[in-house]
Amino acid sequence: MNPTSSYPMQSRPPLGRRSLIRGMFGAAALASTGWLTGCGFALRQTPTFAFKSVRIAGSEGTPVVRALRSVLETSGLRTLSTARPAGSQAAAADVVLTVFVDQREIAVVGQTAAGQVRELQLRTRFKFQLSSPTGRILIEESEQLLEGDLSFAETDALSNAGEQELMFQDQQAEMVQLVLRRLAAVQTS
Repeated sequence: MNPTSSYPMQSRPPLGRRSLIRGMFGAAALASTGWLTGCGFALRQTPTFAFKSVRIAGSEGTPVVRALRSVLETSGLRTLSTARPAGSQAAAADVVLTVFVDQREIAVVGQTAAGQVRELQLRTRFKFQLSSPTGRILIEESEQLLEGDLSFAETDALSNAGEQELMFQDQQAEMVQLVLRRLAAVQTS
């Protein structure tokens, strides 16, 4: 017993036994990694694109477009804009991403018998088209829609607003990934 404490000292396994236990955990982790690799599992990598630059036209200041632009630039692509023209940027872009719709929607889907809102549906809608600078369509006009339900309580309006914003941010991140996968599948030649 430790003289300064009324609790008995905890016994620890001998040093050799601890090393053996750590080694067994390490071997198990290594074996599971090998198994996952053998089954075809791989972490999602940054997509590769068949083009080096993209001009974004249409709804350019919207949340999904801003996030998409950031991710494209992080992936090594040059993004050009019609809002910030610098000379002949339109001719310099390999492809043109035209954004028709980028909007957030909130719809009431559940009410109490007294008419109070109990459930909302949050939607993120993104409609776009990809073409070459000469006008050849690479991705037809395509609409992506993400939906999510959210419980609502009038007494917790402030926390509900925060929860709505978090859900919209999650949908925005998912939408960016969906569009990136579509862009990565394009063959420009």
